[in-house]
Amino acid sequence: MEKSNIKSSAFGLAKGAELLSDDYFDIGHFANTTVAVLCDGVGSAKEGRTASKEVVNYLLKSFELKPNMWDIPQALEQFINSINTILYSRSEMEYGSPQYLTTLTIVVIEGNRLYGANVGDSRVYLLRDNKLHQLSTDHTLDDEENSHVLIKAVGLSKEIEPYFFENNLRKDDYILLCSDGVYNEVDEKELIEHIPLFAKGIVKYINKKSFENLRDDTSAIVLKINEEDEVEKQVSKNLTIPEELNENDNIDGYVLKKSLIQNRRTWLAEKDGEKVVIKFPPLSVLDSKEELNLFVREAWNAKRLNPKHMPKAYIPEDRTYRYYILEYIEGENLEEYISKNNIDISEATQVLQVLLENSQYLINYNLAHGDIKPENIIRTKEGKFYIVDYGSIVDIFSITNRAGTPSYLSPERFQSAPISEQSEIFAIGVTIYRILTKQFPYGEIEPFQTPTFAKPPKPPKELNHNIPEWFNNLILRMVHKDTSIRYRHFSEVDYDLKHPDKVQPILNRDAPLLERDPLKFYKIGFWIMAILNILQLVI
Repeated sequence: MEKSNIKSSAFGLAKGAELLSDDYFDIGHFANTTVAVLCDGVGSAKEGRTASKEVVNYLLKSFELKPNMWDIPQALEQFINSINTILYSRSEMEYGSPQYLTTLTIVVIEGNRLYGANVGDSRVYLLRDNKLHQLSTDHTLDDEENSHVLIKAVGLSKEIEPYFFENNLRKDDYILLCSDGVYNEVDEKELIEHIPLFAKGIVKYINKKSFENLRDDTSAIVLKINEEDEVEKQVSKNLTIPEELNENDNIDGYVLKKSLIQNRRTWLAEKDGEKVVIKFPPLSVLDSKEELNLFVREAWNAKRLNPKHMPKAYIPEDRTYRYYILEYIEGENLEEYISKNNIDISEATQVLQVLLENSQYLINYNLAHGDIKPENIIRTKEGKFYIVDYGSIVDIFSITNRAGTPSYLSPERFQSAPISEQSEIFAIGVTIYRILTKQFPYGEIEPFQTPTFAKPPKPPKELNHNIPEWFNNLILRMVHKDTSIRYRHFSEVDYDLKHPDKVQPILNRDAPLLERDPLKFYKIGFWIMAILNILQLVI
């Protein structure tokens, strides 16, 4: 999933008539971070090609699972040391000498900051304002005759000392990672000319220049910064964070009227006679940059998104405090509403349609709501439904431990699976089950509890006789614990919702055969009786 402010490309060709290259490279986009890694397996080593692939995959997986408390420099050092130890130890066990050897270049972009490291002679360049800067350093012998001889490589020795570098990034910067098969074949002027053509343009140019007979494996990654990171820009603003908020406080002309949440960080406010919701960051941002980044990202998502079924949001340009503004929607949440009222089937299908449309809208931005439940759905007096809580929105497929509310989490989420369309469909299904039956399909689940989901849910039509058979089956498929039975995509649920006659019944695999397939049960019974009768006659 490419980040919207970064354009990325990667391409490589093997030397001469070779089918496989010793180079390996890949790019990963994880939440707020982009990671690019390129390795050139040492040709004289028996396992150079394997080493290059393993280093790239290991580093990308490590950054995907990086603990939040680790900063990027710490993570770079730790992960490179770990994979070096792994390769060195394997060489010693299998060969008695270093054979899993590779160069390494890696860059990590977080916000507007570039972090990088290299080992060996693969390089990292920054192209800015038509000037080329080499950010990495070559770990080779100094004399010109032996300048190709490496003095450092991943897996070469028990301890490793990478070269680390950092830089601030600007709009229209290009970052190039490349093997020596690139920079040995072109001069600086040619690189400056071809980097804007991205990785494929560079490698194809070199291949053409060598008459399609490359002397060395040739690989490149190019990243272009299309825009400065909006979240980083907002974080850097010097804005006051009020520690205490009270009724009638004046915040940039917004008069606080009523606290809407127990922590007193979200308020109903008025300005020029208009009611709005004003949301301030939690006090934890005062001690944690990570918490501040999360709040700023929440505000940015609220501002840039314009979903039909969520409150409109904006960030005043002239604000002196850190907050953002939300459209005020008067009504009550569905959990409160169903405590005093019953939801009819027509309203339930309307809620389902709203949730599906909103979820599909968010997934177009690679996002998911992350905390779908009746408390986050507002019903207006006119009978319209809106979804609230921008703070829960997360990147789709992100691994966020139990983000959301336990009773609405799918079974796979309790096993650390990433948020997905299927996990969001489960939460939507539990929400519809809840508002129609006032119960949970798998019972209420407490925080930090790990449920087994062993007992299948009671069909909702048994708890609410107004639910038609087709809608009963649709809900059961949404909340099914087995992902092979549960709907995979929002579009599938939407299709069944609009075509009730197409909804297939749900067969509980754990139920008795008589309940699952009466015809099959009686056929088997018939043949058993027939065989028994024949045996009696023979005996």
